[in-house]
Amino acid sequence: MTTDLIARALPFYGLPPDTPLTLLNRSENETWLAGGLILRLHRQGYHTRDEIASELDWLTALQDLPGLRAVRPIAGRDGMVSDIDGRFVVGFTPIAGQELQPGDDLSRWFAPLGEITARLHLQSRSWTPPSGFTRKRWDVDTILGPQPHWGDWRHAPGLDADGLRLLERATAALKRDLQAYGTGPDVFGLIHADLRLANLMADDQGLTAIDFDDCGFSWWVYDLASAVSFIETDPRLPDLIARWCEGYAQIAPLHAPDRALIPAMIFLRRVLLTAWLATRADSDTGRALGGPAFTTGTLMLAGAYLTDGLARFRV
Repeated sequence: MTTDLIARALPFYGLPPDTPLTLLNRSENETWLAGGLILRLHRQGYHTRDEIASELDWLTALQDLPGLRAVRPIAGRDGMVSDIDGRFVVGFTPIAGQELQPGDDLSRWFAPLGEITARLHLQSRSWTPPSGFTRKRWDVDTILGPQPHWGDWRHAPGLDADGLRLLERATAALKRDLQAYGTGPDVFGLIHADLRLANLMADDQGLTAIDFDDCGFSWWVYDLASAVSFIETDPRLPDLIARWCEGYAQIAPLHAPDRALIPAMIFLRRVLLTAWLATRADSDTGRALGGPAFTTGTLMLAGAYLTDGLARFRV
């Protein structure tokens, strides 16, 4: 029982054994409220200890930067990463506010989100990671290749033979576009990689970025694609993209070639999520958003990508 594992982690963080435990979320990992701390129990077999420690190294370096609020990691008695019978646990301070929701007035938040993302990227570009720093890459091979990190989109629920052929053609075109764009340091680096609504806490002071569990090396503009996860078919999306770009450009340059790849990044992210939902049906997100209807939306985007390159997402 994962409750028992979390209970056994309490002494590592100076918490008494009778500390109330509340499961907040079950997605890639489990997130628990334990007294005055947030504890994250990592999924087995996904990240190594060194990868988790590297995430927390970056998060520590991000603390107290002007104009940027990010969740703060808390060390346990054995350091930043605790090991409970081979399961990794890490701690964070709680965050004020509420998660953004699709029904919120998102136009209010996407320019500030663009600013936050630009500040993350500026720090990443200038930061020298410590020795041994290691995080996953999110690129053509690890998303669309034969051994993708989040599974194979071909296993998507409700995907029939016609849909399979459509997605095969669309992802082949996507691969060509991304390979032409390249992975040079001007377009590719250490990013959050999962700035979706559920990983943004909003209060009267603004936004706080949480859950850096998937941070890694990818295209800078992929962070915009991750921000519109699960709402790629929302009619508000062109406006949200424009607002994000406006906010980003207030802090850091956003060049024409990068803007031109935004539709490709959004489609790439949607394909990745389609694969993830097929392999994480047991997660809260999978139960809420997965299934054949999500696959149908992916096929709509695939058809548009082949027809006009998702022109409605261009800025």
